[in-house]
Amino acid sequence: MFNNGIDKSNYLPFYLCIFEHKNKRKAHCMNTIAIKKVSLSDLEPLQSICKTTFVETFADLNTPENIENYLHENFSVAQLSSEINNPNSDFYLAFSESEPIGYLKINFKDAQTEDITDNSLEIQRIYVAQAFHGKKMGQLLLDNVFTIAKQTAIDYIWLGVWEENHRAIQFYTKNGFEVFDKHLFILGVDEQTDLLMRFKL
Repeated sequence: MFNNGIDKSNYLPFYLCIFEHKNKRKAHCMNTIAIKKVSLSDLEPLQSICKTTFVETFADLNTPENIENYLHENFSVAQLSSEINNPNSDFYLAFSESEPIGYLKINFKDAQTEDITDNSLEIQRIYVAQAFHGKKMGQLLLDNVFTIAKQTAIDYIWLGVWEENHRAIQFYTKNGFEVFDKHLFILGVDEQTDLLMRFKL
């Protein structure tokens, strides 16, 4: 059990201390990060972090109406429950103590949003709360994907990223992903272009 009473039996062995340097010789451990595979019992924190991180990432670049439509269509209780129950989709929640601070969604086989190959894995979403940007949380979640892919003998990891999301494109490029195509992404009534990027294992 964590000190706050959370059962860690369903948590992955990915823990990270975030250090705040008090001076050049000492560092203080501020938080322990744990990544947990999502079940229906995690629906409430999952829905909360899905909505929060999407708004933080895209609200300044899109209309309120389009943002609200997307949240309603993709992060309703019914929609998230259906995706959690899909055997070819997995969600992972990242917690700092008991607070959700980020999440990951991956798809296999026919759950993938594009027909790439049966032996590929799609990263549909990686999002981290704004307060944890720059603290390597995105890298921790992506490293989790690499581990899963190696365990399941996947040939390719791929994803779609909005062509205007330069921060994300830079992050994936730094991790060895390459652009191989594009596809259409609908945000409310707005048609946007996603770059498709892949990593060959």
